[in-house]
Formats: sequence, structure tokens, C-alpha cells
Amino acid sequence: MGGVRALCVTGMPGSGKEVFLEIARKRGLPVIRMGDVVREEAASQGIDLTDAEVGGMADRDRERHGTDIWARRTLDRIETDHVVIDGLRGLEELDAFAERFADGLVLVAVHASQSTRYRRITRRARPDDINSEDAFRTRDRRELRWGLGGVIALADEVVVNEGDLGEIETQVVAILERVFP
Repeated sequence: MGGVRALCVTGMPGSGKEVFLEIARKRGLPVIRMGDVVREEAASQGIDLTDAEVGGMADRDRERHGTDIWARRTLDRIETDHVVIDGLRGLEELDAFAERFADGLVLVAVHASQSTRYRRITRRARPDDINSEDAFRTRDRRELRWGLGGVIALADEVVVNEGDLGEIETQVVAILERVFP
């Protein structure tokens, strides 16, 4: 995989993508989070940084500007090769990254069960996180409607994140060493 220029990370909310990103950062890789691009845009519009408000704005921009809008806005911020990109939600976003990086793109899905993800989300207390099972299901459905399931299904690599931090770190390091030797 010596020609890899970008590694894209995807997964359902709470699956453990942030742990993957932290390990990549510790290894000196630049990380760009699509969610940061979305939250920055929401803040610039004066939108409350709640899941419902930020998700609604992201949805509206997808309808107005195309389903790959967040990928295009993220691509505008990438100034280097050997980058880790977090947060793909749809096939059109994947296509936008594939167009830019061609055969130099690897897609990694981070997976965790629904119960594990719910427990993690309710513990991490990010401002845009959910606070009920109904909100959790609503968020999952919205993300799946955007095409997240299709992106996960196309992953080149899968990290199963049901164990402790040592287990996921072992998996992530192995992937990073294969992708960016």
C-alpha cells in the first residue's frame, strides 16, 4: 500500500473513530475531521451546537448543495498527502475523496455494537451528543439515510471495537503500518 495518500475513517456514532484518530495523531499523521468542518459552519451561522441543530443544518446543506458538499468543503482544507480523514457519511462523499486520491485511498470502518455505542455516547458528553435512546435511534437513522451503511460496507479494513483500548490500539497500529509504512 505504498502509494496511499489518504486514509478515510468511517463508522457509526460512538463506534470509536476518535480513538483511531488519536492513535494516528500520536504517530504524526495529520487528521482532518469532517465533523469539525460541519460544526465550524454551524457556529459561523450562529446555530446551537446540538445534535438536532447541527445535523439539521448538515442535512439542509446536503439538499441545497449536493450530498458530497461536506467532502468538498473538507477537501478544500487538505494541503498534504498522507492524511487521515474522518467522518464519511455517504457514497458521494467517498466518490469525492476517491476522485482526488484515486488508488491512493484506503477506507477503514470502525465497528461497535449498538449497545456499546450508546453507552459510549452517553458517557462522553460532547455538546452535540444525544441524551436519550430515542435521540440515539434518530441520529443513527439520519446517518444511515445519508448512506453511512453503504460506506461502511465498502471498507477496505474493519476495526472491531468492543474490547479495551489496548485491543483497538493493536488493530489501528497494524492498519497504519500497512497503509503508511
